[in-house]
Amino acid sequence: MSWTRVFMLPLLTTLLILTFSSVVGSAAVQRDSKAVDPKGAARQVFVPESDASNFFKRRSRRSTRYYELQAEQRVRLSVNERRREYSEEQRDEYDNYVKEERDEQNERSRETNEQLREYHYDGFQPRYYWFH
Repeated sequence: MSWTRVFMLPLLTTLLILTFSSVVGSAAVQRDSKAVDPKGAARQVFVPESDASNFFKRRSRRSTRYYELQAEQRVRLSVNERRREYSEEQRDEYDNYVKEERDEQNERSRETNEQLREYHYDGFQPRYYWFH
């Protein structure tokens, strides 16, 4: 029995405060309120035709033109072309460098091999056996 009194007392006090509060009275829905006019709601949502046409005219003026798109495309193409030419040039330079280095290395190793053949040649075998 004591537990029911513990729960009921705060519940009743809260209910009493809410019924006499002015905040609750202003938040309640009035019973005699009329339905809102549907055409009035449409007027609030939709703009007049003249305003809508002005909006679309302004939007079309601010949109990018075809020639602007073409100019941007030309700029992109020229940048890509320059990048391609630069990378081609760099690749050619590197290929030439590698080719020269390889030739120099082959020449050095050939000279070293010739010197070793001359040094180790004993005269018994014909010379052309040393060249493979």
